[in-house]
Amino acid sequence: MKAALFLMGAIVFEVTGTTMLNLSNGFTNVTPTVIMFICFGLSFTFLIGALKTIPLSIAYSVWAGLGTAGAGLIGVFIFNEYLSAVNILGLCVIILGVIVMNISKKEDKETVQ
Repeated sequence: MKAALFLMGAIVFEVTGTTMLNLSNGFTNVTPTVIMFICFGLSFTFLIGALKTIPLSIAYSVWAGLGTAGAGLIGVFIFNEYLSAVNILGLCVIILGVIVMNISKKEDKETVQ
């Protein structure tokens, strides 16, 4: 449970850092730039905490996949970006991939026991 909280924190900080990266306007806006560096640092710190008990393949796929989906949603709802049907399908495939990775992890544990 603790590792899952670390992983969720890593995802939240990664999405926030990516949002600040966009707001930094090429590192010309100081406040979003500083917040971005802090968020990315915290994201990696939390990811390290998650990796103490979650296998790398699972933790990284969840972190990257949900981070990508989160950034896509932030783009739509905060920055008024447009997602085509193909973009939406791509995000759904990423989320489905994260689900499949987690299902396979549970099946592997059951097989071993």
